Order: sequence, then C-alpha cells, then structure tokens
Amino acid sequence: MIASLPMYERPETRCATDRFWQAVRGALGEGPGNLNRGGDPWDDWRAPGLLLSQTCGYPYRAHLHGDVQLVGTPAYDLPGVEPGYYNSAIVVRADDPRDTLADFAAASLARNDPQSQSGWAAPEYEASVLRFSFSSKAIDSGSHIASARMVAEGNADIAAIDAVSWILITRHDSFATNLRVLDRTRPTPGLPYITAANRDPGPLREAISSAISEMSADDRDALLLTGLVQIPASEYLAVWTPPTV
Repeated sequence: MIASLPMYERPETRCATDRFWQAVRGALGEGPGNLNRGGDPWDDWRAPGLLLSQTCGYPYRAHLHGDVQLVGTPAYDLPGVEPGYYNSAIVVRADDPRDTLADFAAASLARNDPQSQSGWAAPEYEASVLRFSFSSKAIDSGSHIASARMVAEGNADIAAIDAVSWILITRHDSFATNLRVLDRTRPTPGLPYITAANRDPGPLREAISSAISEMSADDRDALLLTGLVQIPASEYLAVWTPPTV
C-alpha cells in the first residue's frame, strides 16, 4: 500500500504534511505509517497498491485518467479563483522593463516539467492566444522553485509558477524579491488526489475532508488547505494540451 503527497513538498511544509497524512490515515483506519518520498512519482501514480497520491492535471488527462480514480481536488487559499481551481503566476525579473506577455514572444521560458499544467501547458496556451510559442525556447528546470530561481538569477527570462508554489516561494525563498508577477494564467482544475482504479474513493474523500476540517490553524496556513471539492473528470480532460513537439 502506497501513499504520497509530492506536489507541494518542501522542507518548510514537511511536518505539516506529515501531520495531515496521519490525520487522514487515522480517519481512514488504514494506510502506511509514512508517506512515500524521494522516488519517481510516476511509480506511485501507476502502482496497483496506490492508496493516495496527488498528481497534476496534465499527467492525469494525458496518461492516468483511465488507470486511476479521482478522489477529489483540494481547495487552497488562493486569490481570484473558485475553490478547487488554480492558476499560474507568470513571473519575470523585477527590473525587466517588458510589461506584457506579448513582449516575451522571443524570450526563454524556465519550465519545471514538459508535462506540467501550471508550468508549461498554461503559459503555452496563453502564448498560443497571442500567436506565438515558447516551445523552442523552453529550458527544463526540474521544479517550480528552480524555474523561479533561474529567472531571478538571469538564466531564463520568464516562468509560470503554480499559484500555491508561488505563495510558498514568496514566503520562504529570498530570491523571490528579485521577481515580479507579470500576469496570471486562466484558472483550471487544481491538482487532484488520486487512488488506484480498483479502490473505492468514497472513504478516502471522507477521511481527507475530516483531516482538513480538524487541521490546526498553523498547519492550515502552512499548507494553504481549506477544503476538498469534487470536479468531474470531464473538466480535467477538456483542458487544452500543448501540441507535441
């Protein structure tokens, strides 16, 4: 049996994440004693013994939706979006004089992963509306933190950072003072909790909702968690996917 919550993991949130998992496990009455960490999240997402994990909307719609069950979508304390939805902060260096996304048509984009909704599909969609693409100028960084740092240090011109990740970066990473938000992408369904295809997601929904409702104020603030909502798979599958290059 496998449980992992990899999507917003960082040292400053680890203890709160562990307490959240223990509350879910207690309410559910089963589950591993510790979260799975450090491996390839794809191994967890595709494991027959998956109890609970969190994935991104892009991997879900492109690869996983036929092999896993949606449990629910966490709602985060984010400005300007409905519960369960999110967007990306499009960030540039604070001293960059360009002031619209169109001004960055020839710019290099730091991309956390080529199958990231927030870091790739969302900004590429906004670029497509303006009739350009970042595809030939994308630099893969490996994480949202690394993408933001690349822009702050002048190794890329622009990046799209998941809204939750951006709040955490502004709280915990000093280089964030070298960045400014140029714009925001359009909201899409947030990063869903998933379980194996052969497992009933109902008890997990109840356990997660219970754990969130009983979370301490400090842990709620650390994780930005406010609730759990149900977004149908069809909404995830309807989100635009960039053409394969």
